[in-house]
Amino acid sequence: MTDPIADMLTRIRNAFLVKKKDVLVPNSKIKLKIAEILYKERLIDKIELVEENKIKNIKISLKYDNKESVIASIKRISTPGRRIYVGKEELPYVLNGFGIAILSTSRGIMTNREAKKLGVGGEIICEIY
Repeated sequence: MTDPIADMLTRIRNAFLVKKKDVLVPNSKIKLKIAEILYKERLIDKIELVEENKIKNIKISLKYDNKESVIASIKRISTPGRRIYVGKEELPYVLNGFGIAILSTSRGIMTNREAKKLGVGGEIICEIY
């Protein structure tokens, strides 16, 4: 697999389109940090690390409001073939502030709002609203 982050985002997108309660994603540090940001922004209900046959996975419980997913769209921006970097002046503004962009910066993975407060730019991983 060439893009494990895109795989994670696609699994989440497919799960909320068919109204599944949980989705399993193979574990990695960056995927766990992205899931933690989604939890902190109240876009998902719960994150658990589960282990089956010595294989660690991240179990993400999706959040629904009146049988509609809280996440309307989740889109990968920077890909392995085309990296998208922004400076601190060009940070993305997603859906007039109602959405978030997740960035990989020199200070770690964070949302566009956190990056603006810290005055750092970086690679745009994805946009969610």
